[in-house]
Amino acid sequence: MNKTDFDWKPLALVPLLALLVFPLIGSSSTWVTLTVAGLAMGMIIFIIASGLTLVFGLMDVLNFGHGVFIALGAFVATSVLGLMSDWTGSAELWRNLVAVFPAMLVAMLVAGALGLAFERFIVRPVYGQHLKQILITMGGMIIGEELIKVIWGPAQIPLPLPEGMRGSLYVGDAAFEKYRLMAVVVGLVVFGVLAWVLSRTKIGLLIRAGVQDREMVESLGYRIKRLFIGVFVVGSALAGLGGVMWGMYQQTVMPQMGAQVNVLIFIVIIIGGLGSTGGALIGALLVGLMANYTGFLAPKVALFSNIALMVGILLWRPQGVYPVANR
Repeated sequence: MNKTDFDWKPLALVPLLALLVFPLIGSSSTWVTLTVAGLAMGMIIFIIASGLTLVFGLMDVLNFGHGVFIALGAFVATSVLGLMSDWTGSAELWRNLVAVFPAMLVAMLVAGALGLAFERFIVRPVYGQHLKQILITMGGMIIGEELIKVIWGPAQIPLPLPEGMRGSLYVGDAAFEKYRLMAVVVGLVVFGVLAWVLSRTKIGLLIRAGVQDREMVESLGYRIKRLFIGVFVVGSALAGLGGVMWGMYQQTVMPQMGAQVNVLIFIVIIIGGLGSTGGALIGALLVGLMANYTGFLAPKVALFSNIALMVGILLWRPQGVYPVANR
């Protein structure tokens, strides 16, 4: 997506959705609270989806096993935070962050390491074969879930928020949960780093050039294969980070959580345009807002609201809001 053909219309979808719902909610404070909560949920979904968006957009790999990295990141975080109960039990936010950030880092490292093995033994033999990618990566996710059950057990495990991240901040009658505000910040940082690396650095330039003409870049002496492996590892690590954020959002983790979140992830990347980082951000924010608004207004249809959202977007733009290529 070049500056010369930048399309501003998809950017208006998020505020448009919020404004359309406002009259239905009635109370301005409730609307503000739901909107901030929806944006926070959207940011967490974006963090989870960004890894898969990266892998598909740059490597053309349909990784249906993405969920195992999400679950692994969440379970690793429970183990790390369990060893730091003195820090998580403190009411001081900075002490909580001292525990949470190392948990995120370890989760990303472990998920990235699993991603390296996943790429080598599962994905590499089926590059360029989408149907086989779907089947074999789904099999890999099932195996990964069973291994998680072997290590942590099959039961649901609590992942409570650190003491200092609980509760809400109030502006008038509107309430903003502390953790959701933190999720917004983390999501913006992830998006900013990805956008900067892909558009402003030499590595990003080489990766994008390798996608367009691999032979030419390799003829210049660059090893595109290693760069692509790095992309898969980074995508897996981001899924691990997203798993930590989602686990703390739900305050519980289970081996099947990645498979459950996969539905939302694919809705997001389809809305976004199959590989577009900016499109994935817009899609995730729309999904988060829709889930919160419908959960408040009509809980019985909340499960179907995001599918309806995806259908509406695709009727408007069949390739998504910011398609990176014709696939």
